Amino acid sequence: MSTTPAYDTLVTAFARQHRLDHLQQMAYWDQEALMPVGAAAARADALAEMATLLHGLRTDPALADQLARAEQEPLDAGQRANWREMRRAVRADQALPSALVTRRAQVHARSELAWRQARPRNDWAGFVPHLREVVALAREEAALRAAQTGLAPYDALMDGYEPGMTAAEVERVFAPLHQWLPGLIAQVQARQQAGGALVQPQGPFPTAAQYGLCEQVMRLLAFNFEAGRLDVSAHPFSGGVPEDVRLTTRYDEDDFLKSLMGTIHETGHGRYEQGLPRALLGQPVARARSMAIHESQSLAFEMQLARHPGFVARLQPLLVATLGMQPAFELPNLLRLLHQVVPGPIRVDADEVTYPAHVVLRFEIEQALIAGSMQVEDIPAAWDEGMQRWLGLDTRGDYRNGPMQDVHWAAGLIGYFPCYTLGAMYAAQWFATLRRQVPDLDARIEAGDLGVVFDWLRTHVWEAASRFETPELVQRISGEPLNPAYFEAHLRARYLDAAG
Repeated sequence: MSTTPAYDTLVTAFARQHRLDHLQQMAYWDQEALMPVGAAAARADALAEMATLLHGLRTDPALADQLARAEQEPLDAGQRANWREMRRAVRADQALPSALVTRRAQVHARSELAWRQARPRNDWAGFVPHLREVVALAREEAALRAAQTGLAPYDALMDGYEPGMTAAEVERVFAPLHQWLPGLIAQVQARQQAGGALVQPQGPFPTAAQYGLCEQVMRLLAFNFEAGRLDVSAHPFSGGVPEDVRLTTRYDEDDFLKSLMGTIHETGHGRYEQGLPRALLGQPVARARSMAIHESQSLAFEMQLARHPGFVARLQPLLVATLGMQPAFELPNLLRLLHQVVPGPIRVDADEVTYPAHVVLRFEIEQALIAGSMQVEDIPAAWDEGMQRWLGLDTRGDYRNGPMQDVHWAAGLIGYFPCYTLGAMYAAQWFATLRRQVPDLDARIEAGDLGVVFDWLRTHVWEAASRFETPELVQRISGEPLNPAYFEAHLRARYLDAAG
């Protein structure tokens, strides 16, 4: 007879929820990648139905009773961690009434469709009513979560993506960026301009050829196509579940790097999901730790590894084989191309030096929106001021490539954006730790040994999943808390000290 009957009942319940979430994730993926426009209303209702069903399962009083009973059972360390994550999930759902969950799913689905239609037309005015409704819901949700947790409203939203993180802590680790990032951008640009003319790739690059290139690079990065696939969407994303990972990218026939680097980014997410502990799949402890840790994996792939000279040397022959040889693809020029720092309006296309500026701006706007000190109608002015202040760009009137460029706000993902630069900081800290533990790391990557990186990430990040809360995980991996100094050191070493 089991000595943990209540815990065993919880394991069964959460495994069922995982299977239902799998179906929900497929519906979300299809909505973004394949769904015809005419199905939008029915899909919104279906997603709301599933969200309401899952919410009901997690807020069932019997589940709360089993959690209380299981707390008193003789659980081992792994079971205790799983119980902790079960309790976190249940409490998160308990904060919201069922009616709000249903309404939120419907509003977000309608808003995403409106965004997909309005963005190509640069129709900010047409999108505003939908975004206004999303923000109103986010404020309502934030207030409910804040009342339950005692956190500030924005912190309560962010806690859903990055448990334990607060705006004050984000501001602390982001504060040095204000001091050194603008100067570093200027220094790097001056250095690169002094390096002579850069040969730009000459398109067009057919979409089919780009897909072939992306698929080959995903295989180079050891993505398992038997448990995942690559498709197209208006905004690149990763979704699904570890057993069924769905990645998307988008193609521009004049610029193959957009699809390539976007795909590498999403592949980092996908490898993390595919590397989560298989024996525990379906349990909360087997989920990714947090979205900043998730972004540390995508950015470890896209920024740390894919721009490494050793990886670029592996990439170059694939480019030539799929897109044809041209002067821009000569290895020294290709390396310079992938290290090019040019302030631009699009976050997902940004180089790793200017990328944090995009995130800080969104973080500032999100906080003001939730606090009520900014309204949706005020976003463009704040956006234009921030882009001018951080990157010297005039974005006035360009809503498509301005506040409408990302799907996050349309989808209600408010509180997520800080995770990107937190993730970049974690990724820099991981690679600094990896270099200490594997002193010949760079030589091994130069020799084509990418497995040394994958094995290290699997051992230290992927297989740990959610067994440890984020501060403990970071301490275990690197021997210290999150330290933004590693990120600055990485950028200076790559863009000012390196010969490339």
